[in-house]
Amino acid sequence: MPNKNGNVYGLTILSPIIDDESATPSHDLQIREYLATLPTGEESPFALSPGTHLCRLVVMDDVIYVGAPACEEHLHSKYLVFESNCDCDLDSYLQGLAASVPERLDAIWSHCVGYPGAANPQAFIDYMKACQIETTFYFAAVNDKSVTETLSALQTQRAVTDFIACHQHTKPEQLQKEFTEFMAVLKAAPLPRPGGMAPRRDIKTGGRNE
Repeated sequence: MPNKNGNVYGLTILSPIIDDESATPSHDLQIREYLATLPTGEESPFALSPGTHLCRLVVMDDVIYVGAPACEEHLHSKYLVFESNCDCDLDSYLQGLAASVPERLDAIWSHCVGYPGAANPQAFIDYMKACQIETTFYFAAVNDKSVTETLSALQTQRAVTDFIACHQHTKPEQLQKEFTEFMAVLKAAPLPRPGGMAPRRDIKTGGRNE
């Protein structure tokens, strides 16, 4: 089914950005500047909202002409592109976004045509659905597990990798003892917070379609 991969929902939203020649700086530049200030990792607003596996925000200036035999086409406006893989149904996810980080959403989407604000959850949901396009292609690493299950698997993978790297030349009897202790510690470890397992990356701004 389009937009669904097992239990994971693929959300793609294109919101037209306001074209106002009197705005200084322009609305698309204001979005870029604000996105550059957003925290990443555990403090990311999309890690604080429930059910987000991963997401990306991009300001798209225009479509790129790759040459013949493609037709040269252009957008009628600039767009804010929001892509997210998330748990649960679409309405519940959007409602969770509006409830958890309304100020962040308003600071970003207030530069888009017709945005009603997050204070009215139903109007926010209706707007996002009106801007939604069908998702048919997923990030390669996506699976059909929940955020909680995925975080647990990533935690185990990282811990086991570190254990192996640190015990390359350990004698078998000592290895068995330490592995038993390691598994007990791993089972008792708290689940990582959303965003806590992600690599740290600089946010790119100012380039074409970023």
